[in-house]
Amino acid sequence: MDNKEYSTGLSELRAVRDELKPLERELSQLQAKVGKLRDRRAEKIRELGGYAKATSDRIATAAGLGVIDIVALVPSLAPQGAPGASGEPPATETVAGDQLAAQAPAEPIKETTAAPRPDEPQTIEPSGTVARLGPAPAVGISVPEVLAEPEQAEAAPAPAAAGVGEAERVLPSIPEGAEGDRWFHAEPGLASKRPNFRQAVRQMAFLDTGTGVLVWQGGTVRLDLGQATVSEILTAVYAVPSTDSIERIYVTAGDPWHQGAERHEFLKDAVAAWLNGPLPEGWTVESSRGKDRQAGHLVHPRNPVGRWQHGDQHTEIRSVGEWFDPEGADPATVRAAFVELWKALRPHFEDVVLMGSPSQTGRDLWSRTIPTKAGAKWADGFPVMSQEIRGLLHATAGQGRTELITPPRVPERVPGWYEVDRTFAYAKHTWASGVGVPQRITAARFAAMSEKEQSNALFAPSHWQVRVTVPKDWTHVGLLPAPAPGERAWHYPYEGGRTFTTWAGGAEVNLALRNPVAPWRIEILDGLLWESGDPLKSWSTKLREAWQALRATAEIHGDEQQRQACRLASRAVRSILLYGIGTFAQRPRITTGSLELGVGGAVPDLPDGARLTGITDTHVTWERNQGFARDQYAHPEWAAGVWSAARAALLSVSTSSKDPATGKPLKAGALHLPPGSILAFRTDAIYTSASVAADWPYGGEPGDYLLKGRMPWEQTTPRTDEEFYYLQGLGRQAYESEGM
Repeated sequence: MDNKEYSTGLSELRAVRDELKPLERELSQLQAKVGKLRDRRAEKIRELGGYAKATSDRIATAAGLGVIDIVALVPSLAPQGAPGASGEPPATETVAGDQLAAQAPAEPIKETTAAPRPDEPQTIEPSGTVARLGPAPAVGISVPEVLAEPEQAEAAPAPAAAGVGEAERVLPSIPEGAEGDRWFHAEPGLASKRPNFRQAVRQMAFLDTGTGVLVWQGGTVRLDLGQATVSEILTAVYAVPSTDSIERIYVTAGDPWHQGAERHEFLKDAVAAWLNGPLPEGWTVESSRGKDRQAGHLVHPRNPVGRWQHGDQHTEIRSVGEWFDPEGADPATVRAAFVELWKALRPHFEDVVLMGSPSQTGRDLWSRTIPTKAGAKWADGFPVMSQEIRGLLHATAGQGRTELITPPRVPERVPGWYEVDRTFAYAKHTWASGVGVPQRITAARFAAMSEKEQSNALFAPSHWQVRVTVPKDWTHVGLLPAPAPGERAWHYPYEGGRTFTTWAGGAEVNLALRNPVAPWRIEILDGLLWESGDPLKSWSTKLREAWQALRATAEIHGDEQQRQACRLASRAVRSILLYGIGTFAQRPRITTGSLELGVGGAVPDLPDGARLTGITDTHVTWERNQGFARDQYAHPEWAAGVWSAARAALLSVSTSSKDPATGKPLKAGALHLPPGSILAFRTDAIYTSASVAADWPYGGEPGDYLLKGRMPWEQTTPRTDEEFYYLQGLGRQAYESEGM
């Protein structure tokens, strides 16, 4: 470079300087403005995050940020654990069996006290006995071989699918010999019989605690609820003339029990504080019981139940969310939904009474389908199995499949997002159920059966302890549930060559043997085999017809409010079936209660056997496991059978549509999608990146897959539940917008 080039360069540099300076000043001003806007955004996020119903996904969408960014600003919006966990504090002792969530994790279990036995039965037929089912010449069912060293039975690789350092649960087994034989009996003097009384009708009201609008049979008023405390609600409602007949108040919006949630570590603590708040003079927590009445409160983070009384006035405050998501419907529309629900059920159940929850209603309606005709089978009632068998089923029969599949099992980014859901699915799996006392089918007894007898046993209502081996070249999702760390956790092993021991229903065992990809090897270790009956068929058929009638009315009604009411009512019918089946599972009896703090905040003595579960400024709450009650409607074999069949259908099921070429039913399910395309399972729904799922035919029949969400463009694969629910919401919004 010479002097001239240097001078020219300096001149060009000054020109760049002069051009850059105003831009830098402008950028500085913009950065200051951006900083202020970011501060305002963060302040607004924190403000919105204090709202009891706030969710990180909705705030993230409005803010243009990721869910992780929102949680960083408002940590209280992070997941708080299993939403279906049983609540804690009521004001008096109560049975927390009012809201059984069939799609949510069940209450913590207490497995049977019998010591688990080794996988190998003590009595073994000659090894190598195999019963082959379907077109699987090389893989089938077998009895386990007698090994010189039993610990070699699980020699196949078993990669840890659970947390590092955590051991999987060992599921209980049936004891050998006479001890196990004693399990196989019905509970003396306990059977499911049709009730000889009709449930009392409780007058209902519907209240939006945000607007103060109250709707009931006597009319509509707008109340001044103040802060919507229990005291203010009870005072305002019963100050209105002609409301003294109201015994059940459904909150349709406002969720007053979430007030002050920011002051509590857990949402259920805020609920407990609200339920235990001051009461109007003369009011107390309800303590009496009747045929259809429970005492005390039920603490639940989203759908609590509060019960109070004032003389002869008995009142419940509940969330309508137990029945359905009102989706912004006003109280008048919600009340219309309950009216339409009753009208749709009335032709099928002449003595129908809508009780407080769908689970209570479902069980009551079922009980009125129990045969009573003299000479009819089971006219004397359906026998309840022994406590040992019920405990075994409780410990070994999981509910709906909930699984999030993350990289590296699936790509970091996927070409699309599709949600397909089996509508009214459980109704499809109630045609046959096990009745009576089951037979025990040991490995030796199974081996002694003919191939036809083995096949019949697996297709009958049954529950099997099995050793499972995944094919070495398997690349798809897992097929059978296996115990994972945690008292009620399940996962679905998928690693090629892996061997594990678990319990599974006959429907799932058959699916593993006959699946459309490659058959798995199943070794029968033990099993329960019931006589096949149809105790749920009449009940579910009536509910299905009511559901279909409401859906049809929702499509053609000329009034928008009535259309919405019928849509909501159809979802309530689904809840009656779903949660009604859950009540048959009859989990251990969990009682909860609360006591006021003593002088100076001293913690009072708890009842014998109770454990402390929470503490507020005024009360302590406790919980006590009292084991299995003598419940005449306890039939976990029915719930387990439905859940098993539903999990199997999530993988492969015949639809109500026919293949034009063959005339056979078309198949749908996860195994009919490409490996690596399944992103998540949620009970009856599949989330996939494969667009072919959107083309599955929907015939409107129970169990058919309905497209509910679609984003046919590239997405980042969710790694957490927060990210999953965020994409779920976006997918549904995107699909709904297509029809607008």
